[in-house]
Amino acid sequence: MLTKVFAAAIQGISATLVTIEVNALRGIQFFLVGLPDNAVKESYHRIQSAFQHNGLKFPSKKIIVNMAPADIRKEGSAYDLPIAIGILAADGIIENARLDQYIIMGELGLDGGLMPVKGILPITIKAKELGYKGIILPTQNAAEAAVVEGIEVYPAESLIQVVSFLNNESKLPVYRIDLEKEFYSRQSRFEFDFSEVRGQESVKRAFEVAAAGGHNLIMIGPPGSGKSMMAKRLPSILPPLTLNESLETTKIHSVSGYLSDGTALITQRPFRSPHHTISSVALCGGGSNPKPGEISLAHNGVLFLDELPEFNRDVLEVMRQPLEDRKICIARANYKIEYPAGVMFVASMNPCPCGYYNHPTKTCVCTPGQVQRYMNKISGPLLDRIDLQIEIVPVPFEKISDTAPGETSATIRERVIAARKIQEERFKEEKSIYCNAQMTPKLISKYAVLDDTSLAMLKTAMTRFDLSARAYDRILKVARTIADLDKSEDIKYQHIAEAIGYRNLDRGNWGT
Repeated sequence: MLTKVFAAAIQGISATLVTIEVNALRGIQFFLVGLPDNAVKESYHRIQSAFQHNGLKFPSKKIIVNMAPADIRKEGSAYDLPIAIGILAADGIIENARLDQYIIMGELGLDGGLMPVKGILPITIKAKELGYKGIILPTQNAAEAAVVEGIEVYPAESLIQVVSFLNNESKLPVYRIDLEKEFYSRQSRFEFDFSEVRGQESVKRAFEVAAAGGHNLIMIGPPGSGKSMMAKRLPSILPPLTLNESLETTKIHSVSGYLSDGTALITQRPFRSPHHTISSVALCGGGSNPKPGEISLAHNGVLFLDELPEFNRDVLEVMRQPLEDRKICIARANYKIEYPAGVMFVASMNPCPCGYYNHPTKTCVCTPGQVQRYMNKISGPLLDRIDLQIEIVPVPFEKISDTAPGETSATIRERVIAARKIQEERFKEEKSIYCNAQMTPKLISKYAVLDDTSLAMLKTAMTRFDLSARAYDRILKVARTIADLDKSEDIKYQHIAEAIGYRNLDRGNWGT
């Protein structure tokens, strides 16, 4: 008897419908076709054990399982449950009448228990788009799937529960969550706060400007000056995620398998800080079994690279295109995938190998050649893509010992949100432009117009520091953000002066 069960495959961060056709014929062999990987092929043994443990008989027939479309590679153990259901339906153990109403996904344990799988959120979204009544899945994935409204989510603990449900012998509860409560309840709970940072007022201001305009930022300073400490606090002053951003971010983490059990939504902007030994594939994504990389996992949030010169230069250079285009296109011989990469890039570095070049009290032991070679590890094109370049000096004892609380992240965040609202109104007619950092040259010429005095100052800076055309655009974008923080419609002299001050590494006399 021929039967069909419906599942889904992940491509990039989206899902594609997979039809699992099972035909039971006279004979004794088992065939699994349709471009399955080894994990899918191994499902035969897991299904056999699950059947035996639950008193179900594996058919003594020739079983042919086809996973269509056959030109899409099927990966992972998530097809155990739909294949098992298809085999039982082909053998007449399960009624066929209701199978076309559901997407079914789940990994089987040897005892027939269901274990969580990756990518349930995009699969549920696809099931809703295709008009399915519901999705049957492991209990651990229920909260993640329930954020999609308009489709019923049926969590199950075991294979036998699903069999009884499809035969109308018992019911599975429909899992529901309060989406609004889930989304808003944890948006303002941060582990780190800027009130804990002593001194460094100018750097805090630079972080505020970066957050307000979505600008990339690099800090350069000696060890212990607070670079990593402040970077970890950046998410606490960024605008809260919108629901669409939250869903998009959750999809990426769902596909990667980084959602913890019971997590329905990612409600705070992600902060990713990979180690400097990371490979280019781990950073950008791809691989033999394609997965999003660290850049995509930081989408709608912060990607922080600590000790930037310690990263492999080839790894850093692959970031140039994603930082500009806000997406990563990965093309290989057997697949082509596009991952989102809308990140706020933040980096930190020491000024030299020993870390104390230009230190106010400690002596640098590096030669000028060593300092230059260390700085040259960061290419000019990559630095050009970083809007704010800030030099950090150590905090004096008087500031460290000061017990008075500093300005809180919540207070800074209010100013950032106000500036972002100005930008949202400004770009409401523009497609895919939400903040000043995303402005195109056409928009810069429209919204970042300078008066004669400001233009003369910028011309002097461009000539003196030998800045590139891209640096010119970056300065105008940052100046536009500073004006928005001041609620000024026009970019004024002081705004352009402050923006020029954030190009420290472009200066030929830096550190002298």
